[in-house]
Amino acid sequence: MFGIGITELVVLLVVIVVIVIIAGVIVLAVRAGGRPSATLAWRTPGFLPPVPEHIQGRIRELAAEGRKIDAIRLLRQETGLRLKEAKTITEAIAAGRFVPTPPDRPGAADLATRVLELKAAGNTEQAIHLVRGETGMSHEQAEAFVSLI
Repeated sequence: MFGIGITELVVLLVVIVVIVIIAGVIVLAVRAGGRPSATLAWRTPGFLPPVPEHIQGRIRELAAEGRKIDAIRLLRQETGLRLKEAKTITEAIAAGRFVPTPPDRPGAADLATRVLELKAAGNTEQAIHLVRGETGMSHEQAEAFVSLI
């Protein structure tokens, strides 16, 4: 049959079955609400996301004024954290416990500049991946961000 032996036919069938299984797992994960996250450490119990020092200061101010909800809202807007995580971290900051800050990288360009450099080099997909990794945006949001820059 078309010059294909039984061995090639079996290999082709196995490859097709593996592809169907992988696609099925992906579909089931998406239906269950799963989505890729570049911020895996944020989702690991015991690991806190880095919160810039100026945001921590503002959260301390809001908490001292009794505006805990505004402090949580600010943290969520700045980091994209879920409500429960933001509440826990806000309470930690207000109590004076240690919360990591992003590392200072001398000479590091801001996100927009790095995206522009990647786009200029023809690496649009890498620029989208960078935006998703640093902001937690969905693929569609990151794609829109990159296209607007």
